[in-house]
Amino acid sequence: MMGFLSAASASGALLRVVVRRLMMVAIAGALALTGTAGAARPYPDRPIRWIVPWPPGGGADLLARILHARLGEVLGQPVVIDNRGGAAGNIGAAAGAKAAPDGYTLTFAYSATHSINPLVFPKMPFAEEDFAPVIFLTLVPQVLVVNANLPVHNVQELVALSKKRQVTYASSAPGSLGHLGGELFALMTGANMMHVPYRGGGPALTAVLSGEIDALVGVPVVLGPHIKAGKLRAIGITTPKRTNVLPGIPTIAESGVPNFDVSSWNGVLVPAGTPPEVIARLNEAFNKTLADPKVRAQLAEAGYEIVGGEPGKLSRFIASELAKWRPVVKKVNLHVE
Repeated sequence: MMGFLSAASASGALLRVVVRRLMMVAIAGALALTGTAGAARPYPDRPIRWIVPWPPGGGADLLARILHARLGEVLGQPVVIDNRGGAAGNIGAAAGAKAAPDGYTLTFAYSATHSINPLVFPKMPFAEEDFAPVIFLTLVPQVLVVNANLPVHNVQELVALSKKRQVTYASSAPGSLGHLGGELFALMTGANMMHVPYRGGGPALTAVLSGEIDALVGVPVVLGPHIKAGKLRAIGITTPKRTNVLPGIPTIAESGVPNFDVSSWNGVLVPAGTPPEVIARLNEAFNKTLADPKVRAQLAEAGYEIVGGEPGKLSRFIASELAKWRPVVKKVNLHVE
């Protein structure tokens, strides 16, 4: 009888050990599943910050504000614009480069921040490898205009005039797209042109309207009203294709300067190290936003040409822009402090 009780007791003890171990395994499994569920939370699960390295009201800010509401709807989370102007966009871009690579901070990239500043600033607060591309948003063609009283009606007449006397052209600042666009034109045509920088696009435009300065490279939507009023004369679109904003104006390339191509561009970057699946989600959301009919209409009215597509398209374009502007910057020995 005692032997039977001892055996039963031993059997019960063994059963309790087995049960305890099974419970521990079950608890560990539950914890593991909880952790996995936490790690696999769908992106995004909170608001996204979009750094725009430009003050409110500028061109970059306008584009971001056209897109951000619809983008937020597509992503299911608000997209909050964070304007950080200064240093030709370097301050905002640097903040974006230093953000956590988790997909919750986007950086608005454009011509100045990533294809001109790296060539003209001796010290940059960020490097190309600090970012990963998300999407190439838009291109904005530029237009070459002259004061309406200048005896020039096309590109060839402007070049011919420059052989007789130096032609002046204004820009918003040294190192701006308007400055480098004029230098590229002079380099490719042999025109004798002198750059006159102003403090902003408004004063530069005023100087050309008054006749103080001969020419200007600028945005068609901004210059269009003055062209229609007969105060400025448009003589060439700077991109390979004509723009719908000024459909009757030929391109500079078709006017005898093959391969001339100058445009401002806009894109979106995230910090390097952002997970590929997050970048893919953002790219998909931006492409859906750009395909929205209401968004497309707003962009067309503002003079933007939609690009879109896969992330690598942006990085390849930036590389081509750096290659294009490098010899121009070297020619004019341009450095901005």
